[in-house]
Amino acid sequence: MRRVIHHTKRIAIGIAGAVVVVAGIIMIPYPGPGWLVVFAGLGILATEFPFAEKILTYVRRQYDRWVAWPVRQTWWVRSLTLIFTVCVVIVTIWLVNGFGISNSIFHLDQEWLNSPLV
Repeated sequence: MRRVIHHTKRIAIGIAGAVVVVAGIIMIPYPGPGWLVVFAGLGILATEFPFAEKILTYVRRQYDRWVAWPVRQTWWVRSLTLIFTVCVVIVTIWLVNGFGISNSIFHLDQEWLNSPLV
């Protein structure tokens, strides 16, 4: 019985950690806690899985390198990085029909604001 409980707990932690990591990855390009959520998910996984602790250490190191990278770049590279991030956010909002909702609320009658996925 104890073995079944242990395996059930391990499976539950694996599923919960994976869901949190995936949610964090989806949130990364947006303002807010994307990386924090990824680290939290890896922390959840690391309580039961040694591989997750190694991944967490690696990801933290890479994150620290990424945060330091823009500081060392010229102004135009930092600008391009910002523009790319803004474009990703705008396209994603369009794809999930965020602009389409505003279009219908404000009666703008602009068909191109509606997502092609809806």
